[in-house]
Amino acid sequence: MAHTANGDVSYSFPEEMKRGSVIGNIAKDLGLDVNRLSPRKARIDTEGNRKRFCDINLNTGELTVAERIDREGLCGKKSSCVIKQELVLENPLELHRFILNIEDINDNSPQFKEKTIKFEISESADKGSRYLLDEAHDADIGVNSVQSYTLQNNEHFLLSVLTGANGNKYGELVLNKELDREQQKEVTLILTAVDGGTPPRSGTVAIHVTVLDANDNAPVFSQAVYKISVPENSPVDTVVVTVSATDADEGQNGEVTYAFGHLSESFIEMFSLDAVSGEIKLTGLIDYEEESLIELPIQAKDGQGLAGRSTVLIDVTDVNDNAPLIMINSLNSPIPENASPGTEVGIINVQDRDSENNGQVRCSIQQNAPFKLVPSIKNYYSLVTTGELDRELVSDYNITITATDEGSPPLSSTKNIHFTVADVNDNPPVFEEQNYRANVQENNKPDSSICSVSATDPDWRQNGTVVYSLLPSDVNGAPVSSFLSINGDTGVLHAVRSFDYEQLRSFKVLVLARDNGSPPLSSNVTVSVFITDENDNSPQILYPSPEGNSFMTEMVPKAAQGALWSPR
Repeated sequence: MAHTANGDVSYSFPEEMKRGSVIGNIAKDLGLDVNRLSPRKARIDTEGNRKRFCDINLNTGELTVAERIDREGLCGKKSSCVIKQELVLENPLELHRFILNIEDINDNSPQFKEKTIKFEISESADKGSRYLLDEAHDADIGVNSVQSYTLQNNEHFLLSVLTGANGNKYGELVLNKELDREQQKEVTLILTAVDGGTPPRSGTVAIHVTVLDANDNAPVFSQAVYKISVPENSPVDTVVVTVSATDADEGQNGEVTYAFGHLSESFIEMFSLDAVSGEIKLTGLIDYEEESLIELPIQAKDGQGLAGRSTVLIDVTDVNDNAPLIMINSLNSPIPENASPGTEVGIINVQDRDSENNGQVRCSIQQNAPFKLVPSIKNYYSLVTTGELDRELVSDYNITITATDEGSPPLSSTKNIHFTVADVNDNPPVFEEQNYRANVQENNKPDSSICSVSATDPDWRQNGTVVYSLLPSDVNGAPVSSFLSINGDTGVLHAVRSFDYEQLRSFKVLVLARDNGSPPLSSNVTVSVFITDENDNSPQILYPSPEGNSFMTEMVPKAAQGALWSPR
């Protein structure tokens, strides 16, 4: 029987810990006997093709780091980085889920997309005008991500730090003193992004302002957020969405161009954005199992550098593109033929990386074999016997297990398992005849064979090896062994003595056939021995006695009837 714990065990620890570092003692936390971890084949299992990030020390029950864990590589900007692992024990099967919470450390500095942020600002710009600055990106999260911006002291601009809907901080240049192109054609500033780590990390970008004439309207997107759904594995060049922004200015000040905000390397290879039309296309394949929700930041800039922001949210929908995976976790072969119905002979694990119905798997087994699959914990099945096994009828089985998901169309996979049936001494020897008859001429020679018995046993090897013997009995007051002997290997009966028909005309013996099983099984049969007569005795005159010397007189009654008699 398999058991699950009442609740999941959770461990929190920072990323980038050295390999072999102790995470915690899972045996102690789960109340497991450390001395039983090795005999029960304790191991860490993972779902799907995910890596195994931790090992279990079978001597101490401690969880240790198995390889370098980079939270940013695993979870990106997700606020919580959770890895689900499973501790599996056998005999009996037991499954404990536990969770690894990977905590962020401040190992990344803020970075800007461009080396220089360029603006062309009209000298007629009003005090208080705002100019969107490129957001700094920090791969860390929480306090270790970008927390503040500082701007180099200058006489024209102040910095306003804002927080977006997604919680990210970004800056805007605020014109604090009107520009005068005749006095100063260009302004260069340094913008610094600082994270909240200890110690903090920072990144800088240069802001280059070219002073021009009037541009007082920034582009405005038709939607603040574009929400769309795209099936995974959509072909390359599929148009995902076309974004649109307008600028109330005329001429160059109203010409809008589009660009992505900060994207990860994988998304840069996956999407393209037409700077003029705003059309976003696929340039690579998207995989639901890797990313189910994709966020693309979009900027629209006019000819003078004013920009508007929007976000494209892509809901990746699952396609049934992963066939179920069948894994044999444990297999007990050979199976003794006297195994009772319901005996567990194997443990099967079935996984499907798809989601919802596409990941729901039904497992079946061919109907012409005395086995069935019994659902156990989660996606584990026990392979058990359903009937009596008989090696003498079927000595081995080839079983095919089929796993089919509920996608449309469904995908399936098969796994072949070979079982052999071990022999048990469950068949006694059986004689070829129900009884045997032997005819022996009297005055036979001692040690001559008189008949042969034969018994067969369908069991294997020593369980089917037959040995013959005579059951003890008496014949005319003497042990049967003084009359007959039997060859234990061949079953040939031999006469021990010469028989005399006038003394013994027939007798019966019981022959025992026994196998070499443990315990042995046996059966017996009756052999009837008939002695045939031989003319080995001369006639004798009993009356009158030939030894007498006087004549005998017979008295004949006078009334006796006459009889015809003639001498020969």
